[in-house]
Amino acid sequence: MTTFDKSERLIWAGQGAAYAGSFAKLCAYPVPQLLDAAEVGPGARMLDVGTGPGTVAAAACARGATVAAVDAEPSMVELATRAAPAADVGVAALPELPFADAEFDAVVANFVLNHVGRPKIALAELRRVVKPNGLIALTIWAVPPAAGQTLIGRAIQAGAAVRPPHLPAGLASEDEFPRDECGLRGLMNAAGLREAVCETLRWDHRASADEWWSGPASGVAFGGQMVQSQTPRIRAEIKRHFDLFSREFADQDGVLTLPHAALLARARR
Repeated sequence: MTTFDKSERLIWAGQGAAYAGSFAKLCAYPVPQLLDAAEVGPGARMLDVGTGPGTVAAAACARGATVAAVDAEPSMVELATRAAPAADVGVAALPELPFADAEFDAVVANFVLNHVGRPKIALAELRRVVKPNGLIALTIWAVPPAAGQTLIGRAIQAGAAVRPPHLPAGLASEDEFPRDECGLRGLMNAAGLREAVCETLRWDHRASADEWWSGPASGVAFGGQMVQSQTPRIRAEIKRHFDLFSREFADQDGVLTLPHAALLARARR
């Protein structure tokens, strides 16, 4: 594992319930398009990598697919087992999956490449376990991000937060790639995949300010670890700026409308 991978394990340890109550609804938005891209339907043998609370696995089971699902975090696996009881769910992490070569008709990964230290090697592992001519479909967050994606980060920066030692600055330069349509297609081609296509999805996520703040307040994801690692004074400043910036997105009832953008890509082995 890279330093980045080790940091991700620490960031997400025990965070299944907190994630399910905050950001999981946001990440569920592309699931129908993701499964369509992978042509998941009745009888398909599908692997869901980085299943989180099991949203994708449950949706694939509802389509009549035979589903295996894995996640690196045991608290996520526990949630996924309940959400998709028909799926075979277990603990496993990229870049080493406990499956035979060419075992699946389709492999999907919803917002997973954001969380691996060597994306090209991770994609090569997805390619290994899918059948020849089988499909891989995935999503990642787009860069530059949409306005709603930057709300928490803006508050952290305005609060003068200091990065703690356990949070790396990012991927090694040789592992990084442009987080746009061209960059993701290029990464898939470099991993040996064929016929790569990519599109940008844009949507407005609606959530109360309390719900949106609950993620970072509970330590969920990179932003949450940044918040929790600060002194009480800086945490209070981050929250004050969050409340201030949230007004830009709030309606008369205080519900936030947060624009987001993600990349949806698919390719064949």
